[in-house]
Amino acid sequence: MSNKIKINIDGRDIYGSQGQTILAVAAENGVAIPTLCHDERVEIYGSCGICAVEAEGIPKLLRACATLAKDGMVIKTNTERVLKNRKTVLELLLSDHTGDCLPPCTLACPAQTDCQGYVKLIANGKYKEALKLIKEKIPLPSSIGRVCPHPCEEACRRQLVEEPISIAALKRFAGDLELGGNGDTAAEAKPPSGKKAAVIGGGPGGLTAAYFLKLYGHDVTIYEAMPHMGGMLRYGIPEYRLPKAILQEEIDNIEKMGVNFINNTKIGENLTLESLRESFDSVIVAVGAWSGMGLRCPGDELDGVLGGIDFLREVALNGVDDSFKGKKVAVVGGGNSAMDACRTAVRLGALEVYNIYRRTKNEMPAEEIEIIEAEEEGVIFKNLTNPLEILGEGGRVKSIKLQIMELGAPDASGRRAPVPVPGKEENIEVDIVISAIGQRLNPAGFETLDATKWGTLAADENTFRTNIDDVFAIGDATNKGADIAVSAIGEAKRAAEMVDRHLKGERLEYNPPYLVKTEKTADDFSDYEKKPRVKVSERAAAERRNDFLEINPCFTEDEAKKEASRCLECGCLDYFECKLINYANKYGVQPEKYSGKLHSRPIEDDIPKIRRTPDKCVLCGLCVRICEEDANMGVLGFVGRGFDTIVKPAGDLSNCEACGKCAEVCPTGALIQLTVNS
Repeated sequence: MSNKIKINIDGRDIYGSQGQTILAVAAENGVAIPTLCHDERVEIYGSCGICAVEAEGIPKLLRACATLAKDGMVIKTNTERVLKNRKTVLELLLSDHTGDCLPPCTLACPAQTDCQGYVKLIANGKYKEALKLIKEKIPLPSSIGRVCPHPCEEACRRQLVEEPISIAALKRFAGDLELGGNGDTAAEAKPPSGKKAAVIGGGPGGLTAAYFLKLYGHDVTIYEAMPHMGGMLRYGIPEYRLPKAILQEEIDNIEKMGVNFINNTKIGENLTLESLRESFDSVIVAVGAWSGMGLRCPGDELDGVLGGIDFLREVALNGVDDSFKGKKVAVVGGGNSAMDACRTAVRLGALEVYNIYRRTKNEMPAEEIEIIEAEEEGVIFKNLTNPLEILGEGGRVKSIKLQIMELGAPDASGRRAPVPVPGKEENIEVDIVISAIGQRLNPAGFETLDATKWGTLAADENTFRTNIDDVFAIGDATNKGADIAVSAIGEAKRAAEMVDRHLKGERLEYNPPYLVKTEKTADDFSDYEKKPRVKVSERAAAERRNDFLEINPCFTEDEAKKEASRCLECGCLDYFECKLINYANKYGVQPEKYSGKLHSRPIEDDIPKIRRTPDKCVLCGLCVRICEEDANMGVLGFVGRGFDTIVKPAGDLSNCEACGKCAEVCPTGALIQLTVNS
């Protein structure tokens, strides 16, 4: 008598053997049924309940891992009842599952770079691997490592101990290892798709979009209005912050992949958006915001009044001349571009450089280090002042009249708005006034695309699609306008994915991932040893103010490893293999409905070479059973009852051989096997 059986799962006849469970027969035939608590090396336990399925003629749901398959069974794994059960089970498990799926640094990065991952790799001396990981999100690591205002560091929890990790400097360290022809870590491109995509704009967003579209296998051409690729990185950021030879080498690496570069070509002048649509299967608009905003005060039409981005672009294009030598300059604005303009004017030989900003120095949006370095180089800060009028003589700037401001009462957000002090004004003699108060899009050539109330291009914030089906838009030219370079890079990567799906005829939609997050305070890290941040060396102000050479040298290898070793590794080390979070996103969980008391238990290292995080445990029991039944150690056990049950060492720890099997089977990252440098 044959021991073969035939069952039907979701309309498909499959075969197994008597004595096999439904889960085993399904797995043997390539039918995926989710489970958290099953492993072939241990006895069936059936604790999680996620593998429940329906069987015709049986009213209750069956646990596939614990139910023997019988000949003729008709099983359904994706009915509304089954899916609802899985979702409920997952929500209950997640209701007391705490921790951080991703670290705060990654969540704060607009490009979602795995900061924790590459910092750890650098700490372990795995520099090439670190660079590959960075380039999964950012194809210009050396450049971005130099200029990014690093929101990741603002979110870094190491500052709850003393100071945040120098994440941007570590990115630069990894990126610089590839300079000088020392290899290319670009991922391998997929086979040619036969599809063609055009990218308008060769700045950080456009270059990134082209990079990832090429990796998807598409033929890509970038059209750039300026003589060289690089956009704001080349024409908006001074040489002393980003040497253009370094930027060019990273751009060359993208061109070597086979991306086509066409420069000196402007939409609306040399070709049209419509002509590109006729020649390409899809178009990404990434043109940036190249028009400066005027001061909107009397006299802003005088000779000697310049736009901030126009000034920086002119210096980048034509180099250093004597037009600023011995002149008095006022720069209006408080952002990084204003600081770039101030510090560039200093290097051009200006006699005096004033920074005019209507709020206090503490409220300036520029990076603190930019403000400090500008002041060291001689920039005179005139905070709580606002231009009233630019006065001229013979049609040229002679002075600027300032309104003295003060901070008023806090508004609903708690922020104190600057208000004029009646009757208090100040006049400063200046020869040049630079407006660095913001940038906007020049819409010429893009009139067929819908615009927002701010005059930017309207694009869906999740799919980046415009009102024209095959045209996508990203970066400074879209929605809320100008932002930092890494924001454009983050959008570009996601837009490239959407364009790839569009070219394949797939539906475009975006579902934000479910992530477990926690809040931490300094008390949570009170026992950690204080390790001062490794300082990046810097050229003296008296020296650097006289040239455009780079200010900061790169970390040495020893400095980089020492700094990287300070990382607290806040994010789950098992995130990318975590079954729980994978299922949570697949089934669209909403565990908030079961919110209530949460455990808050310390991370333990009581098992050799294992990090145990009790608050991530869902009591599936796999670790207990693998230790008892497969490793024959019996070290782990369930301790306590009900809500307070916990898995912990319950046997003789001297029996533990640090085999790591408990961590291997853990589906949630509650047990992590540590490497030497973890």
